[in-house]
Amino acid sequence: MLIRPEDPTDASAIASLIERAFAGAPHADGSEAGIVAALRAAGALAVSLVAEADGALAGHVALSAVTIGTIGTTGDGTAHWYGLGPIAVAPGLQRRGIGSRLVRAGLARLAEMGAAGCVVLGDPAYYRRFGFAVQPGLVLPGVPADHFMALPFGPARPQGAVAYHAAFTAAG
Repeated sequence: MLIRPEDPTDASAIASLIERAFAGAPHADGSEAGIVAALRAAGALAVSLVAEADGALAGHVALSAVTIGTIGTTGDGTAHWYGLGPIAVAPGLQRRGIGSRLVRAGLARLAEMGAAGCVVLGDPAYYRRFGFAVQPGLVLPGVPADHFMALPFGPARPQGAVAYHAAFTAAG
């Protein structure tokens, strides 16, 4: 399996992959492919990696900058924090480690870029294996606190409300 940065010719295949991966998922709302497309259009995909298996796209992970502010505001200048997701793996290839490899590769890329840390909204049992944990005082308003986690890459532990790029609300 090859993990590589997306290139412009991958966009439609990525959208199709994401739609298939999230179809019928209980936590999905159908906006996931639109989020990635909107992030791409805005130049806000800090990291966008694909996994290839046998010459076909098997998975995709997107990472984009987030802002962190006091509760009720949008950003306090805390810099270099990113949000992981959406992440998608082709339905017939799920539960084979492709998603884990994409997450690890994405986090490694963020660390190489000098990121301060990464946040994720998702299943705690899955994301804890990568070092994500609930960080007291760091929240994503409107979601269950135990499903919003952070992975600092250094000693900084910001506190406040996290806001994802506008693509996350526009596409939904």
